[in-house]
Amino acid sequence: MSALTSSRPSSARRPSYAAVLRLPHARRTFFAALAARLSYGTVSLSVLLSVTRATGSYAVSGVVMALFGGATVVLLPVRAALVDRFGPRRALPPMAAVYSVLLCALAALAWRPGTPAAALAAAAALTGCCAPPLGPTMRAVWGRMADDPALLRRAYSLDGVAEELLFVSGPVLVGLLLRFGPPPTGVLLSAVLMLGGTWVFVASPAVRGVVSPKREPGRRPGRFPAAPVIAAVGLGLALSAADLLVMAFAVRRSSGEAAVPWVLAALSAGSAVGGLLNGAVDWRRPAGERLAWLAVGLGAVLAAAGLAPGVWTLAAAMAVTGLFVAPTLTTAYLLADETAAEGERTRAGAWVNAAVNAGSSGGSVVAGLLVGGLPVAVCFALAGGVAVVSAVGVRAVVGPRAGGGWSRSSPQGL
Repeated sequence: MSALTSSRPSSARRPSYAAVLRLPHARRTFFAALAARLSYGTVSLSVLLSVTRATGSYAVSGVVMALFGGATVVLLPVRAALVDRFGPRRALPPMAAVYSVLLCALAALAWRPGTPAAALAAAAALTGCCAPPLGPTMRAVWGRMADDPALLRRAYSLDGVAEELLFVSGPVLVGLLLRFGPPPTGVLLSAVLMLGGTWVFVASPAVRGVVSPKREPGRRPGRFPAAPVIAAVGLGLALSAADLLVMAFAVRRSSGEAAVPWVLAALSAGSAVGGLLNGAVDWRRPAGERLAWLAVGLGAVLAAAGLAPGVWTLAAAMAVTGLFVAPTLTTAYLLADETAAEGERTRAGAWVNAAVNAGSSGGSVVAGLLVGGLPVAVCFALAGGVAVVSAVGVRAVVGPRAGGGWSRSSPQGL
């Protein structure tokens, strides 16, 4: 038995979140990954402000951000497959280096006004193509460090809550940085965080122990994680629509846009609480069944939120909605990991990540088209209905027994 295995807590002892961080090399690995992933919390706002300042056009900024985000999401499973094939120590440093260099080039282009929009768009698209899949890689490393199912659930929940906090704190950090320099300074900070955090991450003994399996000639990729991807798309569609609907609700109820951040903060707070509670519960039902019911709960509460009589009641309803957000996403990642073939865990998690982001992009577009012609309450009901439909899709894929247990040999139609 290896040193890593021998020190893992037994599930019978109901391991805590502290037990997760007491795993060998867990703190060093996790905090290095968080430092690198903070780059994703700072880069979007920094690029948006930089391009707007350089071109003076919000339309150009929107196109540049769409190219940057699209390239990041569409190619995420491809980059994750490279990590699975060559191992994180060989695959991540080149990605991080190229990504950081391209961020620096983008910052240089945007430093002074007058830069051609085509140059900024090309630089942003190339940068997005190289973004390292740090989230999926960290979750795959958690799977190797914590082979006890209860401990892994807590690790994934802790990881998910921490990631959400990064995306909340990232824009705040950019706002503080703007007091001392122009917006491209935030782009440079994002490059430093990515490069430094990635190198510390891959230097961890926990990551050094991840060796890519030998690929047999003619071996095909493992099964597509259909159920987690369906749930993730539904989650992304529902939540991105909810962001826009909260604004429409506040404006139509004459509450003003100032109340919107507080309502969305309630959603984030509820998600953080839900994520921690989800990891602390000793679940008896398999992941596939939990995922379907979590999606139903999210959809039902979100649909009911549109009936709120006022903006602060809406904030309370969104906080309850948030209780289902992190658990849904965490369970989707767990199910993807459980059903992934050996050596393809990073790629499986990346599909879920890409599905959430793809759903988020589509939800904003659809909600924007609907909110102008339908009552807000109906739009909330439709957004919630999307999550419920995704639950039906999950059950259809995993079957009537709603499988997705811990055993990697359990039959799943994924």
